[in-house]
Amino acid sequence: MCDFKGKKVLVLGLARSGSAVARLLLRRGASVVISDLNQDEATLCIADELIALGACATLGEHPFALLDHVDLVVKNPGIRYSVPLLVEAARRGVRIVTEIEVAGSCTDSPIMAITGSNGKTTTTTMIGEMFTGSPQRAEVVGNIGKAMSGAIDQTGRNTWLVTEVSSFQLQGTERFHPQVAVLLNAYPTHLDYHGSFDAYFQAKLRIFANQTSGDVAVLNFDKDNLRELISPLRARGVDVQGFSLRTPVANGLFVSGSDIVQRGGDGSADTRVCRVDEIALPGEFNLENALAAGTAALAAGVPLARVVAVWRTFKGVEHRLEWVRSVNGVKFYNDSKATNPQATIRAIASFAEPEVVILGGLERGDDLTPLREPLRKHARAVVVLGESAKRMQRVAAEAGIAAVKVVETIEEAVVAAAEFARPGDVVLLSPAAASWDMFPSFEVRGSMFKQAVHML
Repeated sequence: MCDFKGKKVLVLGLARSGSAVARLLLRRGASVVISDLNQDEATLCIADELIALGACATLGEHPFALLDHVDLVVKNPGIRYSVPLLVEAARRGVRIVTEIEVAGSCTDSPIMAITGSNGKTTTTTMIGEMFTGSPQRAEVVGNIGKAMSGAIDQTGRNTWLVTEVSSFQLQGTERFHPQVAVLLNAYPTHLDYHGSFDAYFQAKLRIFANQTSGDVAVLNFDKDNLRELISPLRARGVDVQGFSLRTPVANGLFVSGSDIVQRGGDGSADTRVCRVDEIALPGEFNLENALAAGTAALAAGVPLARVVAVWRTFKGVEHRLEWVRSVNGVKFYNDSKATNPQATIRAIASFAEPEVVILGGLERGDDLTPLREPLRKHARAVVVLGESAKRMQRVAAEAGIAAVKVVETIEEAVVAAAEFARPGDVVLLSPAAASWDMFPSFEVRGSMFKQAVHML
């Protein structure tokens, strides 16, 4: 485990996970070379810190000479495998992995990994809250919180690493082994990166690749493509537990009428847990997230009473159906984390009130036609911006929305939405697209939206 002493490792990309894994590798005795195309002040500062710890650095370019005598490449998850340096590394037979592969090999802590097209952050955060105040200990890491590499030296055998993981991260794994693995859903997204839905789905399935007898896989039994995984996982001895809004599951949590029910795999009688309306978060998709979080937490030994307590009090995460304020009887919600059409469809369906929906962002070529029906049912007006604005405008028109406006900035979008809205309406920023055409991240986009709302 974690045998990096004397190995030469190239760390490609110095964002949060890259800098954390470089530090971990240096602590483990590796010879570390760092490289990043950026040369901005933040990158230079990180590089200087790592050089002081013993790393070598190349910034502004990725020359093939970086691969000379390299045993391993650890790449930033967002860097595509098609970049010339990685193509050359693959040609030379150099292993290419992501940060969670390295971190997972260097820890004795049990790992709980959560992935899915939508709901990862909410579910992971909720699980972290469930551990808090319970006899079990946990650290939330991965895409939220610390990078796993930055946490493992502060945790021990009795601390769970509750880890949000993406398809980008999972594609670069070989032996990554979560003792509890959660797959919430899988929709066609990130196709610009993976090339096809099948390739994307196969990357997601890496979360289960190394699970064996004694491990737990948590699946959404309402999704056909996930139910197909039950038999092969059970054949390997994995304890498959499920959650469902529509049907009883053999082992896990499900909705029955107005109640949430727990069924154990040992054939014991069903246990009524609480009423559905006790879940604090609104929306059917958040009910799914709550059931997933509860199933995973219970599998790790969190008491049922603690699970229910969090369900009743958890208010959600920033940028995910986050209430901002009410202005002249209109409620404004920030759902900037909705970076694909499926997430926006779920958000639109969460409200009974008429909505003014703000859409648009990075153009990835996603199929937008599924947005038509929810917009037709719920939207009074639509405001669009970003690279995908024209296609969003066309979809809104196809949905029969007469009030559609194209704007250039998030501030203009907020003003236009406020003008369309009537007292009692909801203004919803739920872009159905990534933010990188106009903003560094969805967090920046959401924060600028909230600032603009507070300026009304």
